[in-house]
Amino acid sequence: MASCQLILLTISMLLVSFAIPMITAYEHAPAKPAGKPIDAVVEGLVYCQSCDSYGSWSFTGAKPIAKAKVSVICKDYRRRVSFYKAFEADENGYFYAELKGFKMGHSFLDHPLHSCKVKLVSSPLENCDTFTNVNDGLNGAPLRYEDKTIVRPDYEAVIYTAGPLAFRPAYCPPKAN
Repeated sequence: MASCQLILLTISMLLVSFAIPMITAYEHAPAKPAGKPIDAVVEGLVYCQSCDSYGSWSFTGAKPIAKAKVSVICKDYRRRVSFYKAFEADENGYFYAELKGFKMGHSFLDHPLHSCKVKLVSSPLENCDTFTNVNDGLNGAPLRYEDKTIVRPDYEAVIYTAGPLAFRPAYCPPKAN
């Protein structure tokens, strides 16, 4: 019993001895120079899934949807919406969603990777406007960090990826046997 108490006391003393230098080092760390803010960006693609891939997550035969709309929704650590904005894809179905105005209240829980999702909003194609849940386009596609950044003298952004997402035709003819 006494040996267990001695071991616990020794471990406690070691932990305290490691913590004190880290605390003082943090207190004396030089302040980070105030520079340009770093933006968070989400990019991805929106497709029209072919009838041949109906019921799967396959993109075989899929075509990009120009002017498709997606939304980025971020929630804080209390599950309240802290950011919402819809974005439109270009002629190649590619969207570049700058999260201007996005604020993190808690540095880990409110981080874009944990708090933001991308959802399908609308397709301009009448023959391909039915939502699919491919890559969670209905439920909210999680963001992925792929170590991609843009650094220019006037702009700096960390880029996250979501999707690809897909709509499908409302009617697909039965497959011939």
